[in-house]
Amino acid sequence: MGNFFIPRRRGGRHQLREAFIDGTALRIGELVGVPVTSVRGGGQRHGYAHLIVTLADGRHAFVKAVTDGATGDAAAIVAEANGLRWLAEPGAARVPTLLAADDALLVSELVPPGGPTPESAERFGASLASLHAVGAPSFGAPWPGYIAALPLDNEQTGGDWPSWYAQRRLLPYLRRARDSGALTSADAAPIEAVIERICDLGGPAEPPSRIHGDLWNGNVLWSGDDGWLIDPAAHGGHRETDLAMLALFGAPFLDRILRAYADVAPLADGWRGRVPLHQLHPLLVHACLFGAGYAAEAREAALAALRG
Repeated sequence: MGNFFIPRRRGGRHQLREAFIDGTALRIGELVGVPVTSVRGGGQRHGYAHLIVTLADGRHAFVKAVTDGATGDAAAIVAEANGLRWLAEPGAARVPTLLAADDALLVSELVPPGGPTPESAERFGASLASLHAVGAPSFGAPWPGYIAALPLDNEQTGGDWPSWYAQRRLLPYLRRARDSGALTSADAAPIEAVIERICDLGGPAEPPSRIHGDLWNGNVLWSGDDGWLIDPAAHGGHRETDLAMLALFGAPFLDRILRAYADVAPLADGWRGRVPLHQLHPLLVHACLFGAGYAAEAREAALAALRG
């Protein structure tokens, strides 16, 4: 497992109260090895408290915490820490430096605010291609995964990507969405058809790529003339997955990103027709998280994938 964390079980829920700020700051200082001089709240997302802290050496850091009212699973903190380390390891793309982490706190460098430009989009596309090209030992990852607030099956079973994608990404969330009532039988039917035909729809065989795994626009921070990768669901996967996710909710200057990506690592023929196939998993995740409002989009993505 190397430097990867394995989460300990943590019971109960924490309530966000001012009285715990000092204790949290003390714990951050212990983890980083530098005292905290100030803490301010940065809101919450997916049940985790976000904090912005200043360290005694002048650095500013971002903190995600399972504490003070956060209701998220500690295993997700661990998965994110592992993903940040793994994505940063080759130095191919901009990833915030992980300063410290345990199964309750994640502390990383604070990315300065900025905004996207055509030039930063091109730089990001090229660096993303370089990151993907580093590759992975297999599809999946050697740690339990999370995407948003949901467990992500990262089992490394070998074999081809289409079968892995159907078993580890589509089926679990299709079942969850149906069980919750987010998808009807009619919604599920074309998704089931995709799973049945997955080997025909998955495109040319490719080796596992080192991917972010949840690369919607909100998980790219634009700063310093580049895009930074945050909040990953990192694993060995198909490189088209990250590109399809960028398109799903609209990344700025997407055409520039794709052009620069292809200059470094040309995509296989027919990749545009496979975008809906790769978007089907995140749409199922959204149906599981937010309900039937995403049923139509998931159904349409499945129908588009079947058309190719």
